[in-house]
Amino acid sequence: MSEESSLPLAGEQPAESTPATTEQAASQLQRATQLLQAVREELGRALIGQQAVIDDVLCALLAGGHVLIEGVPGLGKTLLVRALARCFGGQFARIQFTPDLMPSDVTGHAVYDLASEQFKLRRGPVFTNLLLADEINRAPAKTQAALLEVMQERQVTLEGNALAVPRPFMVLATQNPIEQEGTYPLPEAELDRFMLKLRMDYPQHDEELELVRQVTRSARSDMLEVAALRPLLRERDVPVLQKICAELPIDAQVLDYAVRLVRSTRDWPGLLFGAGPRASIALVRGARARALLRGGEFVTPDDIKACAPAVLRHRVRLAPELEIEGRDVDQVLAQLLGQVAAPRA
Repeated sequence: MSEESSLPLAGEQPAESTPATTEQAASQLQRATQLLQAVREELGRALIGQQAVIDDVLCALLAGGHVLIEGVPGLGKTLLVRALARCFGGQFARIQFTPDLMPSDVTGHAVYDLASEQFKLRRGPVFTNLLLADEINRAPAKTQAALLEVMQERQVTLEGNALAVPRPFMVLATQNPIEQEGTYPLPEAELDRFMLKLRMDYPQHDEELELVRQVTRSARSDMLEVAALRPLLRERDVPVLQKICAELPIDAQVLDYAVRLVRSTRDWPGLLFGAGPRASIALVRGARARALLRGGEFVTPDDIKACAPAVLRHRVRLAPELEIEGRDVDQVLAQLLGQVAAPRA
């Protein structure tokens, strides 16, 4: 992104004693939406037929949350993260999770330096802005747990020292739902740290046709290139966007609607257990991000509804009888969303 079109930075804002006027706030909101739409279109060049997933990932980035992406092989889960990293000017790191991966391979460890005869800390790949945890369920529980602290606290404890990771920080993890052999299910404590769980589905016919046409014209044989994507976001722009997002107004009735939706999962027929308070927080944060992405000046009940499946699907569990019947979580959540009354204007 060029300097002329960049968002105002924290250091360029008026002093606290001089609050921004309504016109300034509206102008900043408009510029933020324009920037996000440009990033959205740029990502769409690399990932054809997955616009809903792109929108959800951008919402998580704006809300400062983490994302778990699930889908069959070949749909572009890793490509999406690589494309986002290309459009984002910050640091990017990738960890390929395997059964022999150790926690220290994720967080870092102390190494004895023969020259100085002292131990030195070697920081792991988590010290980055965007972290791709590829096939996260391929590693055992002790390695998965290495991400618990950094996902929640944005810090890593090495040799008794708490080291902060760069800001912004976002984990994008992928997992394959059909390859069960050699996988380790993520525990509920780790699932709850993901703000959204996204399901990547097959593209439509026209989208797949365009995808095949573009890929077969490129130098790579099986995927689209991301090198041609423009780096529209700088590292320092993301906190500004996140601040704009966090300050977007939400009516008390809409806030109450989000909490009622989450609380309804705790005693809903067909759900073995429901979502906790972290889901209510994620739902409001995600709705604010979705409102900003569409250019809205405030959060609506539709923004809450649009975020609810991705926020809730990994935080609830179906009752065994529904699993036997072949029902899935999204079907039950759709029923819940249809029956919990939304506030009217």
